Amino acid sequence: MTNEYYMQQALKEARQAFDEGEIPIGAVIVQGSAIIARGHNQVEKLNDSTAHAEIIALTSAFNYLGSKYLPEATLYVTIEPCIMCAGALYWSKISKIVFGADDEKNGSISKPPYITQGVSPFHPKTVVERGVLKEECAQLMKSFFQQKR
Repeated sequence: MTNEYYMQQALKEARQAFDEGEIPIGAVIVQGSAIIARGHNQVEKLNDSTAHAEIIALTSAFNYLGSKYLPEATLYVTIEPCIMCAGALYWSKISKIVFGADDEKNGSISKPPYITQGVSPFHPKTVVERGVLKEECAQLMKSFFQQKR
């Protein structure tokens, strides 16, 4: 399977969030070639500002594996993780993070100190890849906020 395939799966989660009136961010966690967890934003549904796609997917993966760490897993998420999610990802010791579109307003690596000093909020062993299906991921967000205006 390719990064694009798994990002398409994350986009399915994001579309579900969109349909539920949530900010359309979706995530899947892969280990080996299997998707072991899925998540999409549920902030409004759960009345919980921490119910981001990444957090929901992480909790699901921890439960599935019976482990508090994910050193052999990859997170695919449609939008760059925020600083809260970056902290959770740090502690998960996830191997790799692949995201679609940058989030210049709330993202954890599209602004200082990462952008200016190269200081990553993720675990030192975590590899980050950005820009997979970037346009499609960004367009879903744009459509959501245009609909809200």
